[in-house]
Amino acid sequence: MKQVEATNKQLNRLGLLRSMLRIRRVEEAIADRYAEQEMRCPMHLCIGQEAIAVGICAALSVDDVMFSNHRAHGHYLAKGGNLNAMLAELYGRSTGCCGGRGGSMHIIDLDVGFMGSTPIVGGTVPLAVGAAWAASLKVENHISIIFLGDGCFEEGVVHESMNFAALHKLPILFVCENNEFSVYTRLEERQAKRPIYRIAEAHGLTSYIGNGNDVEEVFSLATTAVENARQGRGPQFIELSTYRWREHCGPDFDDHLDYRATQEIEIGLKDCPIAKYIARLKQSNILSQAESEKFETEIAEEVSDAFKFALSSAKPSAKHAAQRIYA
Repeated sequence: MKQVEATNKQLNRLGLLRSMLRIRRVEEAIADRYAEQEMRCPMHLCIGQEAIAVGICAALSVDDVMFSNHRAHGHYLAKGGNLNAMLAELYGRSTGCCGGRGGSMHIIDLDVGFMGSTPIVGGTVPLAVGAAWAASLKVENHISIIFLGDGCFEEGVVHESMNFAALHKLPILFVCENNEFSVYTRLEERQAKRPIYRIAEAHGLTSYIGNGNDVEEVFSLATTAVENARQGRGPQFIELSTYRWREHCGPDFDDHLDYRATQEIEIGLKDCPIAKYIARLKQSNILSQAESEKFETEIAEEVSDAFKFALSSAKPSAKHAAQRIYA
């Protein structure tokens, strides 16, 4: 495991906070409106995990390409994905980022290098490795980033992909969001007891481990890993611990299922990456109450406008059904 302290990219603390707040408020609005039954796609929210998406993306360039999974909203937004197009996609509208065909688990914005997400566990990992291989063969300076969960380590393609990336010293960063659950099953019930980052290390990747609820720690780890990947030092891997607040799939809390103890849930909610960061910035006199309120107002207006855009957009017509299909 590599220890990192300094970063080589400017730290914009207020920018980090605003980005986390924006993701949180977007997802809370989605959760509030989901019961209206107009968003008919399955929904996997990242509420509680915002610091990872924001900290990683703050260390990237717009040319870096990113791949994600079923819980992709935060990654998409942190990379700069178009909010209007994302919400329109959730409503199945023609202005959606996939023309209304994909829904929540299939979002894409090529303009900012967000190459897409799919719900198949581990399915985007070899795609990200392929993109990194292409960049290496063409001697391009961008890197590939793949977000994956702890459950991916039960998929053979993930290990094959890491081996290939290490063999060819590819410019790729693997980011493992370890919330210790695969749907409702704990990590220790699915995998032998060993640190995940050590598995990546054994495959030949430079590996790090950190607190995924501390956005500055995530940013620090990411800037070092991104620089290493960009400079040809081989594939990088970061394991980040975090906590999923809501149900695996859906807008609600699932405390009644009793797969998580009440005390555990309380601890997880108290470890809120946003509340903790607000307190830190206020204590350091970096954030004022007026600035905090301004962020909330601006974000609320943006979110409201984005929902209006989505709901006022036309639904796809039958004549476009055969478009964007590849055989």
